[in-house]
Amino acid sequence: MIPTRRTLLAATAAVSALASLTACAGGSDDSGSSKTSGGTYTFWDPYPQFDASSPWGKLVSQCGTKAGVRVKRTAYDTTDLGNKALLAAQQGNAPDVMLVDNPVVSTLVEAGILNKTSDVGLDTASIQKNIIGAGTIDNASYGVPIGANTLALYYNKKVLSAAKVDPASVKDWASLTAALKKVKAAGKKGITFSAINTEEGSFQFLPWFWGAGGDLTELNSAKGTAALTLWKNWVDEGYAPKDVLQNTQTTSWQEFATGDYAFGENGTWQLGNADKAGFGYGIINIPAQNGGPAPVPTGGEFVTVPVQKDTARYDVSKKIVTCLTSSANLLATDTTLTYIAPTAAVQAQQVGKNPELKPWVSAVAAARGRTSGGLGSKYPTISQPMWTAVQSALSGGKSAQAALDTAQASARKG
Repeated sequence: MIPTRRTLLAATAAVSALASLTACAGGSDDSGSSKTSGGTYTFWDPYPQFDASSPWGKLVSQCGTKAGVRVKRTAYDTTDLGNKALLAAQQGNAPDVMLVDNPVVSTLVEAGILNKTSDVGLDTASIQKNIIGAGTIDNASYGVPIGANTLALYYNKKVLSAAKVDPASVKDWASLTAALKKVKAAGKKGITFSAINTEEGSFQFLPWFWGAGGDLTELNSAKGTAALTLWKNWVDEGYAPKDVLQNTQTTSWQEFATGDYAFGENGTWQLGNADKAGFGYGIINIPAQNGGPAPVPTGGEFVTVPVQKDTARYDVSKKIVTCLTSSANLLATDTTLTYIAPTAAVQAQQVGKNPELKPWVSAVAAARGRTSGGLGSKYPTISQPMWTAVQSALSGGKSAQAALDTAQASARKG
């Protein structure tokens, strides 16, 4: 199916509402954005920080060679990539293979741009169900994940020791709040996170929202309100700084890296920076309200095969995708990206090489896609009112309940 102009314009607006949540950032490179004929296949990805000489750039080229073609790779900023994909499809000039941020998959599917994995013969049987769920619509998957990143709590061993807090004692919200109280009493700072009015704020709030049993179709339920009340109380009590309202995940990490904070909510992509921080740290799963790991949102990208007028190209595209997502290549790629692999077999290899990844594997096992559960392209119309509610409550503009009542009314209109 070739998407209509009307559908594509609507989808463009949805893609623009979704900001990148991976650790990958940088400028865009417009070179090679049009398809060439013959033995050349076009490939777009959101990794402008990796040039042709990088391990990732070389892998993409090698997978083309194995498929008997030349791959012409173009890297864009994540949000820019989604918008360019919609425009290219409108012009009948979509790339052969495209790596996209997982929340964007459902929007591209709604626009009629992506093939089902089953239609092009891609095998996804070994992929963890919750990870591929971010790219599954109406029980059909539309891409193969190369890995996942997600959130957990980093902790500063020295700060917790000075406050006489055993990190193993943090099992639920009550024990975490008790730990923050002890840390403050010991003269240190409690927890830092990102509550900024962008998708990053929603991404960081979701573990607490879902950890209370919240449902994104009912933002103002008692469960959702409990999560926002938790954050509000932390700010009001001084356990979390007021600047969480402006914190991105990067600036939140910078606060934690000062060594003054007991806890920092952040992602797998900060592991390299954690090793450079200059103090001992550990990682625990974000606790659910009543104990156990909270569901956390999955970040990461899917390798997809866009719809082409010339369907004979799909066979080679399939070979390229299969090469990029093979177990051997996933291990190398996910190590480079600091992602958790989407298959149990490769996860075991990762933990074998780096035991520090073990808590991240369990976090990913408890993770869920933001667009899962049938939300699809409706997610942006829910996420924006949600992050607005967080801002309103933490700034003192409204109570948690009133803020989420407003958010739910807005989401229903959307």
